[in-house]
Amino acid sequence: MISRFSTLCPDLETITLNELPRDSVITAAVSEMLLACNRNALQEFQVDSPLTEDARGVVCQLPRLSSLWIVIQGSTPLPTLALPNLVDVDVEYDDYLYWLQGFHGARLEKLESACFRCYSKQIGDFLGEFERVALTTSAHNTLSSFRFCTSRSWNPNYSSLLSFKQLKELEIEFSCNGGCSSRVDDDVIISLARAMPKLEILQLGGAPCKIPTGVTVNGLICLAYRCSRLSKLRIHFQVTSLVRTATSAATESPSNDGTVVRRGNCALTNLEVGDIPIPVQSAFTVALILLQIFPRISDVEFTNGEWRTVAETIKHFRQIGAFVHRSGKAYHQIFNYPH
Repeated sequence: MISRFSTLCPDLETITLNELPRDSVITAAVSEMLLACNRNALQEFQVDSPLTEDARGVVCQLPRLSSLWIVIQGSTPLPTLALPNLVDVDVEYDDYLYWLQGFHGARLEKLESACFRCYSKQIGDFLGEFERVALTTSAHNTLSSFRFCTSRSWNPNYSSLLSFKQLKELEIEFSCNGGCSSRVDDDVIISLARAMPKLEILQLGGAPCKIPTGVTVNGLICLAYRCSRLSKLRIHFQVTSLVRTATSAATESPSNDGTVVRRGNCALTNLEVGDIPIPVQSAFTVALILLQIFPRISDVEFTNGEWRTVAETIKHFRQIGAFVHRSGKAYHQIFNYPH
């Protein structure tokens, strides 16, 4: 049936087949379908199956292709990509990085989104390898979304991403099972924030675990000021640093010069905190300082029940703020209405 699709519909524009068995018969059928289709008509090829060598050669040269999902097994080579209309690419691989040479000098003038999913036990320096080949293309100027997913522990070299200054979405997913593998700290976050001011989504690691590690209040403040469009955030961060900052601020003498430091207007509404621990009886303080850093925050995603009070406090303060804002507008209209 799969192999006959192109015969029945010779001018297919979109081919999408998910959850196919990894079987040589399926690989042959999918490849036969691709080889028989009208190559000048095909615009989307999203198939959950490896391809034969001949089919890989074809899929990497389709002139109108805008969306590609390709599966690489073992040390399978990938021909140099010549896809001038490609907008998004999704690559699944299980081992080795030799296939990345297919990106070296590739024609990818319109590439906006890249997703890579790895099932290898040895991930290595994927980000560094990708940067080296991507810099031989125009991708570092056009890429707005980058995602890497693995179910294993990993310690990425985030500095390899700093040349992708147009990124709006950056998602690096890995596991903390068997121990926290996140090495995200203030230096990492501050470097990313400075290099990628257009960020709207930033997710580094899986749902934060119970280990009290990661970014401090300084990194969060830098994100809020540097990335004003940031709307969704998932990173490991240290709640104790927020509490210490609030405590220190409360004991300082107030300024008498009448100046006020203007807050950033960060768009962040969604914060995923997972299992991050909270010091005892500090939920109220944490809620207040998060509102100061991210004044639009409305949704806190958690698995640690201690965050429930934080989420509810933020919700209540936003409701109070909305009431005051509405009342102020009504007051202004009443007393400024021309009689």
